[in-house]
Amino acid sequence: MRYVRPWSLFQELLKTKAPEQGRLLGLDVGDKYVGLAVSDPQNKIASPLSVLVRKKNNIDLMAGDFQSLISELSLVGFVVGYPFDRQRSSPDALQVKIFVDDLCKTGKLEGLKYTYWNECFTSKNIELLLKPLKLHPVEYKTIIDKFAAVGILQGYLDHVNRIGKSRVKE
Repeated sequence: MRYVRPWSLFQELLKTKAPEQGRLLGLDVGDKYVGLAVSDPQNKIASPLSVLVRKKNNIDLMAGDFQSLISELSLVGFVVGYPFDRQRSSPDALQVKIFVDDLCKTGKLEGLKYTYWNECFTSKNIELLLKPLKLHPVEYKTIIDKFAAVGILQGYLDHVNRIGKSRVKE
């Protein structure tokens, strides 16, 4: 896996022809779960996909799951939620970095590009929406993680598509 800047990841997508463009996977990395969302083939809309259980000893299994998703969904990159806080470094930010580093160390995702995108308040926004539904705690948590990943990926897609349109007009 190789880090690229947010706009660079999208620029590389734009260089390929539409049917071969590939899709992006959004990740919301948490203590126990990693929420996943996938973009549509045109990279305009994010949809919830699933949740992977995260444990210290299952990073190889997760990398294998990602390999399967890459081939099944024609994925070309990951958009990883990252809690950007300019005031202080957070334990959540360190947790995300460690997760990505551990994935890289498996060697199973060579050639895949990833970028970080601000995830501030994505989970909190979903929690506020779900609170009135009174769901079972496990169901509640997995839905939050999936839709937080949607929020991360959709925020990224909206931003880069907006930039792309303004650059085409110039």
